[in-house]
Amino acid sequence: MSRHFSVVRDAVHGDVYLTSEEIAVLDTPQMQRLRGVRQLGTAYLVYPSAQHSRFEHAIGVAEVSRRMIEAVQRNADLEPADLLGIPEREARIIRIAALVHDCTHIPYGHGIEDQTGLFPRHDSAYRYEERFSQKTELGRTLRELGVYEDVLAVLTYKPGADGARRVPPYWSQILSDTIDADVFDYLRRDALFTGLNLFYDSRVLSYFKVDRKSGNLFIDLAKHKMLREDILSEIVRVLEARYYFSERVYYHHAKVAAGALLAKCVELAVSAGAMKESDFYDSNDQGILDKIESAPLGDPSLRLRVRNLIQRFRSRKLLKRAAVYPLAQNRSIADNLINKYFASGCLPARTASERRIAEAVELATGQNDIEIVLYCPKRTMQLKEARLHVRWPGVPGVRALAEFAEHTPRLRDLEDSYKNLWKFYIFTSNDEPRVLAKIREVCELEFPGAVNSYFN
Repeated sequence: MSRHFSVVRDAVHGDVYLTSEEIAVLDTPQMQRLRGVRQLGTAYLVYPSAQHSRFEHAIGVAEVSRRMIEAVQRNADLEPADLLGIPEREARIIRIAALVHDCTHIPYGHGIEDQTGLFPRHDSAYRYEERFSQKTELGRTLRELGVYEDVLAVLTYKPGADGARRVPPYWSQILSDTIDADVFDYLRRDALFTGLNLFYDSRVLSYFKVDRKSGNLFIDLAKHKMLREDILSEIVRVLEARYYFSERVYYHHAKVAAGALLAKCVELAVSAGAMKESDFYDSNDQGILDKIESAPLGDPSLRLRVRNLIQRFRSRKLLKRAAVYPLAQNRSIADNLINKYFASGCLPARTASERRIAEAVELATGQNDIEIVLYCPKRTMQLKEARLHVRWPGVPGVRALAEFAEHTPRLRDLEDSYKNLWKFYIFTSNDEPRVLAKIREVCELEFPGAVNSYFN
């Protein structure tokens, strides 16, 4: 790694030392774009200070990766027979991968990709391949540094995938696991800028190790054949913090409503052939709103509809909840709703349902131009199985934490809590009580058996 470095002052981690190679990566247009992409998307409409960007987050993940790597190396020095260290040549690759891990994020991407499924997820291999192509300065820089193939392999790593470039599992696990550098940074960063007092003890970083036999990153919960309950408790605390942020920020109803509004604009523009996925690659949050608003939609009524929706977003006149169907009251039909309206290729069915509801309500109330939007988070949402590897006392090797859930009831509780955050929403542009009541009445016929829990 180059001896030359720069010091960046970060609001979360303090002074962060970046090598000249890392600065060269950050100075590419593909990375600088992330300064204009908010880490929390539309959450700033709920938490006004949540203006932090994915650029800041990238620097933070690189810094946390450095600290994890140092911990792994210290621990390996103490147990060289059983543990692997991470030499400088590997650390260089992991840190650069940390810097660029979010370069494929599009503006407001989670609401567009994860919820509506209009585009594949940001971490799809072809997205990275496009961002790292020789057409981009970032791609050329990675090639000049000789890390292109390794960085791509780290970010697209799938155990056992045919034809995949083989890299050590821990290269990817440092950046993409149940608890990883990404999670450690965004929990601290999101807490700071939303003003929520949810923290974890940074000491947990010092317990990361790499198993020599399997190459897996793990946290050691065994000491003198006894369970390190303090470390297990801290792991659960991190997972609990992820849940509380999901509940209070990531799936706040106003944030969801804003995401639904933008997703509908994108859906209309893409369906009309006026925009395509690649139009989002080089855009930031402000730029994409301008692109959508000026898209060549052709049909004057469609153009007016999209512009009205964009103006609602700009002035924070968000869509209103008309009906909400939580998982707890709709377990038997939740999967059917997703498969019918939000699985791949279901856009026509969703659009037709929205049109039927709007037409029935307009006919009954005499109101015109009522916007109806069906929306729901992905079924898995923020839920991740506790696949973090641990060493458990009395058990040979390292295993996924999920295998010890019976010894850690809070893991099961968290999994159930995550599932119960899921809701199927019916949003509308009209907030008149009689219109909202009629929408709920029509929805009883449109979604037979679904139990609405929202009345205003």
